[in-house]
Parts: sequence; structure tokens; C-alpha cells
Amino acid sequence: MKAELQLMPEPGASAGRLQPMESLSEQAYHFIRNQILRGRYPLGAALSRRALAKEMRMSFVPISEALQRLEMDGLVESKPRVGTRVRVPTPQGILERYGLREALETQAARLCVENADDAGREEIRKMGRQLDQLYASTGGADEEFLFTVHSYHMKFHLRIAEIGGNTLLRNAIEREQVLVFNWLFDTASQRRSLPPGFHSRLAEAITGQSIELAEEAMRAHIRYGRENVLEALRPFSDGNAWRVRRGRRRRVLSATR
Repeated sequence: MKAELQLMPEPGASAGRLQPMESLSEQAYHFIRNQILRGRYPLGAALSRRALAKEMRMSFVPISEALQRLEMDGLVESKPRVGTRVRVPTPQGILERYGLREALETQAARLCVENADDAGREEIRKMGRQLDQLYASTGGADEEFLFTVHSYHMKFHLRIAEIGGNTLLRNAIEREQVLVFNWLFDTASQRRSLPPGFHSRLAEAITGQSIELAEEAMRAHIRYGRENVLEALRPFSDGNAWRVRRGRRRRVLSATR
């Protein structure tokens, strides 16, 4: 499957491989974000600037810039005189992320029905089939393959918005990080498998003629597994106290490598 589809992660996607054409802060941003998405820096893990700078062989400046950007994204959080850590989502925060994604992507599904041409519809159906094949192969898969699957999942959903013809909506989906948080929630809750035909059925609905069916399909698609994610992540939010001992923060970071 991997060789047949020849899927590659998005630029900056491979953790441990810094991209030579990016600025140092961009490299640090992608590296840290991808470590979070891989689960190497789990929810609540402390992020020491000193340890990160040593690991990436950079000064503190690009590391600090990257962490500030990740904090704006909502992936990390900082506390004065305590430090920075991977953000621990609250149940309310998780529900709000799901709600935002649903609002954006049901509109993308609607526009896809209205505006997609035959070539665009066929592309979406093909991507849906390929994505189902990829998810069916995740049992026992290595980390690189899982990263590729999630990257392709993001590409699939962004492509739906692109084919729908509204660039601002497509950019909003990317800017609001709704697909990144879906990835984070899947990783943190250790959800890998999906029902057979999960994305193919969605693709068929949004390439059909009914706006109502397309919106319903996207809504059900996004809500699938939401309660399981909430339950799986509840222990993180229940034990949400900051750890303030510097030695403990260093051990958390080193243990996640």
C-alpha cells in the first residue's frame, strides 16, 4: 500500500528531519508540533527550552518563537515562573473544537455539492477509497506510516474545501487547526481503526446531488467517536495540575523522546 500510493507527508512533517529551506523558527515549530502529534510529547508534557535547544542544536530564540506560535495555535500553554507544556484540553475545549470543525466542514460539504465538477468529484471519491485502504493497514503499523495516514487525512479534508471553491473557507479550516486537533485527539486517545468505508461513504455523499445528505454525512463523520475521545482524555484534564519542579519537567521531556 505504501509503495502503491507513494504518499508523502506535508513539508516539515517528518519529526527528526529539519527542513533546510525553512527558517530556524519554522523548523523548530514543525519539529515540536510533529512530536506532539506523534505522541512523543504527550498531553501535559513539560517543554524545556534548554532541552529543546540542545536536541535541535539551536539557540533559545527560534525555540521561543516556535513555542509562542504553538501557544497561539492552542497546542501548548505557558505559565509565568513555571514553564511551558503541551496543552491539556478540557472537556469543554474538546467539544468546542468539534463544534468549530463541524461548522466549517459542513459548509465545505455543502459547497462541494454545489460547485464540484466531474473531475473534482472523482478525485474526492478516489481519495476517500485510498484513505480507507490506509486506515485498514494501520494495525501494527510503524510511526512513519501512521504519520503519513494522518497527513493524507488532512489533505483529503482540505481538498474537499478546495474543490468546493471557497478559498477563505479552506484557509479558515487550516488556520483554525481543526484537523490538527482531530489528529491530536486521535493520538492522545490512541484511536487508530475506523469502520470499513468510513471515508468512502463520506466521499459518495458530498459528491452526490443532495446538499442535505452531504451536510448530514459530514456532521456524522465528524461526531463519530467524540464521546470515546472525551472519555479517553478525561484523566488528563482531571489530573491537570502543573508540575513545578524543574527536575520533574526535564524527566518528562526526556521520557517522551
